[in-house]
Amino acid sequence: MSVNRKYDAIVIGGATVTEEIFPGFKFTVCSYVVSLLKPNVIRELQLPKFGLELVPLESTFTPLEGDYLIRWADHDLTRRELYRHSPRDAEAYNRFGQTMSQIGMAVRPILNSIAPDPTKLGLSGARTLMDLGRHLRSLGADKFEQLAKLMTMSSADFLDEWFEFEPLKSTMSASGIIGTFMGPKSPGSAYVMLHHYMGDIDGVFRAWGFQRGGTGAVSMAIARSAEHFGAEIMTEAGVSTIITRNGRATGVALENGDEYEADVVVSGLDPKQTFLNLVDGADLPADFVQSVKNFRIRGSSGKVNLALDGLPDFTCLPGGGPHLGGAISISPDFDYIENAYDDAKHGSFSKRPYIDIVLPSVLDPDMAPHGKHVMSCFVQYAPYNINGGWNDAKREAFGDAVVDALACFAPNIRDIILHRQVLTPWDLEQTFGLTEGNIFHGELALQQLFFLRPVVKWADYRTPIKKLYQCGSGTHPGGGITGAPGEMAAKKILKEWR
Repeated sequence: MSVNRKYDAIVIGGATVTEEIFPGFKFTVCSYVVSLLKPNVIRELQLPKFGLELVPLESTFTPLEGDYLIRWADHDLTRRELYRHSPRDAEAYNRFGQTMSQIGMAVRPILNSIAPDPTKLGLSGARTLMDLGRHLRSLGADKFEQLAKLMTMSSADFLDEWFEFEPLKSTMSASGIIGTFMGPKSPGSAYVMLHHYMGDIDGVFRAWGFQRGGTGAVSMAIARSAEHFGAEIMTEAGVSTIITRNGRATGVALENGDEYEADVVVSGLDPKQTFLNLVDGADLPADFVQSVKNFRIRGSSGKVNLALDGLPDFTCLPGGGPHLGGAISISPDFDYIENAYDDAKHGSFSKRPYIDIVLPSVLDPDMAPHGKHVMSCFVQYAPYNINGGWNDAKREAFGDAVVDALACFAPNIRDIILHRQVLTPWDLEQTFGLTEGNIFHGELALQQLFFLRPVVKWADYRTPIKKLYQCGSGTHPGGGITGAPGEMAAKKILKEWR
């Protein structure tokens, strides 16, 4: 492996970073797993050559009171586990997986297509819609019905049609609320579940993985690749303004006063940051500005990173074992998650939150000192607009609620915490520039997808300002470590450049 070490002492990558917050303990500070990164992006950027090394997450472990549920990467192991809880669900799980895979493969062309302008299709846009129509027709009546349900139903209602074992349904539904201000019983959450269902690792559909060295190593691999292909990366160079002349972007001004001219300017920031903070509103149509203001970008997620003196010991499955090498989901039933959402709806963080946990040091021992561990806890819900605003006391109380929820299933957790880092949506906004702390740069709601993301008529990565393009997660097809918005924005730019 050829790896350029130029960036080893520098933290780059936005919310996809690894930092040694406490001596010897390396945290995947924000994003913590890899699944949706496009294989062709990996291949074309030669990312394995520059340090990309993904380790599959082999299981999802849901601790319960007096029992547990584990879904394994090995289908036969999962089937046997489900049969222990519900023979009916064991049979349905295979059919469900096949159906979701077929729908996912049919939807992928939509995610891989530049969204057309429905108000002005032209030949290219009409061809795109025709291709999508052919893909949808290939589903057949039964699969098309399931797709329609996924696009409109709640994840709870959708899963109720397939399964009966509550912990199975609640754990699967949790992927429908990640990064979105919805509960499992909210219409539209089924699509978010589908969105997270479509990842792959090394061609294995629906697989999730962990990057050795943390997700920041993904950013570093991309940085090294970019430098290899001729890019120059500037750090500690915050942009204050996108410079425009006569309705055209001509460069950027930095916070230190330096200015750089450019033939093309591309923003990976969220739409509100780009168009409300960096661009003079006089250069934008009033209806466009209003649409950006209306774009739903409510933050709902928090992150708690723990440095541990040992491994958590779950009462339902004591000791170490392979169940600690995958994801751990605190999602015992629908009511548990929905009640957590109710707290957020009324302006408070969840007292008993949903938590998605990974122990990076189990997968990569270099993440912590010998015998120690790091735990990454993604948490719903922590609303950005909390009653009275966020402050140090509320941040610590939120961290305490997460630890208390963990202690219900792993009582030793309180005794082994050496250090902790608590990030609220306010922290995510202040530190990483995510408006309201929204990890997807905008909710994955039906009215904010495809040619509606972020603004109708401007979903093809162009903007009302000539030579200014957008390529962040607030554009089609949305959030996650995907590379998709950047790839398709680059294709659009190159096409217009030529």
